[in-house]
Amino acid sequence: MTRLSLPRSSSGVLAVEFPAESGSSDRIHLFRAREIHAINAAMAAGRPLLVRGEPGVGKSQLARAAAKALGRAFVKHVVDAHTESRDLMWTFDAVKRLAEAQLAGALRDDIVAARMELAMDRFLHPGPLWWAFDWQSAGRQARMAGVEPPAQRDGGAWENGSVLLLDEIDKAEAEVPNGLLDALGAREFTPLGGAPVRINGTAPLVVITTNEERVLPDAFLRRCLVLHLGLPTKEDELIAFLVGRGRAHFPDLSLKLLRKAAELLQIDRAEAIRRNQRPYPGQAEYLDLLRAVRELAGGTREGMRLLEVMRDYTLRKHDAPATP
Repeated sequence: MTRLSLPRSSSGVLAVEFPAESGSSDRIHLFRAREIHAINAAMAAGRPLLVRGEPGVGKSQLARAAAKALGRAFVKHVVDAHTESRDLMWTFDAVKRLAEAQLAGALRDDIVAARMELAMDRFLHPGPLWWAFDWQSAGRQARMAGVEPPAQRDGGAWENGSVLLLDEIDKAEAEVPNGLLDALGAREFTPLGGAPVRINGTAPLVVITTNEERVLPDAFLRRCLVLHLGLPTKEDELIAFLVGRGRAHFPDLSLKLLRKAAELLQIDRAEAIRRNQRPYPGQAEYLDLLRAVRELAGGTREGMRLLEVMRDYTLRKHDAPATP
């Protein structure tokens, strides 16, 4: 089994870079040792990895970066309040089938031909878990239903296995994580009117994220490995952490500017924590601040001035600043 490992350099991080045309605003992901150990442990144990932490700490990007580093196909599904556990495995387009049935009736099509056109498997779409379990089987079903496979903008190959990201599982009812556990535990599921879908080849790495909006079932937690992501709590450690992220994403910016931006975030984050104003400004806001200043500033002096201006829009999301 291919595993992640830290480089032999003294940086202590594994940097994964995404293609420029991939649409990602954060093109670099930095793995620390504890994150690499958690991913390797999840693959070795055959358990899903539940990633916990406040918004903006890189939970979702961690899964994509793992797929990129491992050379695996990447499948992403964002969970919402309407998601059912079945949606993770397969969906059936009943609306389209009804429309085609009505059209066939109106046109008085040949009965035999109409039945073939209205066959159930023409409207059965493979879900993210189907792609993760058996890419070839999902591909055949997708072609039959006329849908496209998940795009692989990072060059991942399904032959190496897959990484499945189920994002924001806490938005769904308890039935969703419990249903997911049934499929993962049995290593198979049976779609509507079809043959069982089983894990074929390398078992997928399943990464699940939560923003802690809802308590997850105990049975679900027991069957997951859990990785807690967070920012350092000590002032100097937080500033050093952010500067390291800033240097990775924006190597052309001065260390002075990166540090000043980190100091501003630390001040505003401490105030937000004191007032319990969530979400607290964090890594995502820090990178947004740097990105805005980098695009707008012509030099370091102008950049330092713009930090204070852009701070109102990127770091302070609760208290409106006074209008000049």
